[in-house]
Amino acid sequence: MKTRTLLAGLALLCAGLAQAAPQPVLRIGARVFTEQTVLATLTAEYLKTKGYDVRITSGLGSNIARSAQETGQLDMLWEYTGVSLVSYNHVNEKLDSDATYQRVKELDAKEGLVWLEPSKFNNTYALAFPEKVAQQYPQVNTISQLNQVLKDEPKKSHVVALDTEFANRPDGLVGLTQTYDLKFTRRDIRQMDAGLVYTALKNGQVFAGLVYTTDGRLDSFRLKVLEDDLHYFPDYTAAPVVRKDYLDAHPELAALLKPLAALLDNATMRQLNASVDVDHDSPTQVAKAFLAKHPELNQQEAK
Repeated sequence: MKTRTLLAGLALLCAGLAQAAPQPVLRIGARVFTEQTVLATLTAEYLKTKGYDVRITSGLGSNIARSAQETGQLDMLWEYTGVSLVSYNHVNEKLDSDATYQRVKELDAKEGLVWLEPSKFNNTYALAFPEKVAQQYPQVNTISQLNQVLKDEPKKSHVVALDTEFANRPDGLVGLTQTYDLKFTRRDIRQMDAGLVYTALKNGQVFAGLVYTTDGRLDSFRLKVLEDDLHYFPDYTAAPVVRKDYLDAHPELAALLKPLAALLDNATMRQLNASVDVDHDSPTQVAKAFLAKHPELNQQEAK
């Protein structure tokens, strides 16, 4: 009787210790735009259901976020293949989506960073028309066709809104102009905050503007995205990138994040981003609503 009582007591003690075991802490970084906040919050809300204690550091610049991960201050980022390829690894070779992913996966592994299964969305740059301009030029569907308009109408002012960073970096406006032999004049270019580009497009104040292909305002503002027919812009497929040390300690994380990434395509990200930027829902509301629509994620177990 005493033995059974002792064994029962030990079992209860072990169960209590197991319940008291601390949750694994995952430190996620998010850069300073809506999509990054949405991705980090969605990941946090999802992993909380799997027993993780997720802590988000938001509002980071690209270089600061990368440095924080390399030095072990952050465990995970949702990163874009083109950012790593061009900005961090200084590779200017034109590669397709799969080749870009494989290249950055190989290069970043040397820095102790592991690219997990990628999402299905590519948040790259594009030029877009406001609705009225699209109606005036229905034949223009590509950047090359836009350039033909510039050549055919040299005396007209075709104001193009660009965010300041893109307008001034060598792999931005300069490279785009060279690739397409664009005939922009100084009076055609307006530099502004990225958010104001969308406002100018919505209000019909510019002829065209630089946009991001998964921005929720594209559909809401009825903007027409022009095809990058000469493939100037790199691929910016998003994927979770995790420190190797952290993944070695928590190998189940890769399996947990794979089905989440698989649900995120261009249309889905536009909807999620629009919920924040257009409908003014909080990122937490958006994340919880998305998870409620995908109960299959609740069945995903760590392996």
